[in-house]
Amino acid sequence: MIFAVARLNRNNADIELAKTQIGSMKAEVAVLNEKGREVEQDLNPEDKALLIASHKLVNNRKFGWSRLFADLEDVMPGSVSASRIAVENIFQEGDRIKAELEFSVLSRDYPAVMDMIQRMNNSGIFQAELRGQDLQKNERITYTEYTLRLIYSPAYGYSQTPATEVAQNGGDQ
Repeated sequence: MIFAVARLNRNNADIELAKTQIGSMKAEVAVLNEKGREVEQDLNPEDKALLIASHKLVNNRKFGWSRLFADLEDVMPGSVSASRIAVENIFQEGDRIKAELEFSVLSRDYPAVMDMIQRMNNSGIFQAELRGQDLQKNERITYTEYTLRLIYSPAYGYSQTPATEVAQNGGDQ
């Protein structure tokens, strides 16, 4: 009984100490948030743009680029070649990192490009929208460059190596 009362008193003291520490931390966070708002107000437009760019750079480091390329390779037919990828924005939606991309491909086969767009939209990983076409001619070859807007949302728990490749290699990587 004495042990239980002593333990109860110690727990109550620990609870009070924790409440005091939490109150202190909340006050410190409020002071830091206020300082952050003051600093943000003092920034000129150029510095604000630099701050935004630096946040995007940090998000770039969190993003799996090799995974993006593997996912693109899975939906692109052989008659379509990637020509350019430009990152417009990287953002977090819930607990997922997403990328808004401008993606250009080269092909002489319009139906293959339309099939690729349909495969992208059915994949659950990409949202693809055709934005433009530009006929390209050189001395020997005529082809079209297609520009797409992509929203890329990597799947959860995705393996870098497709299952068929793992099976062929006996699970060795």
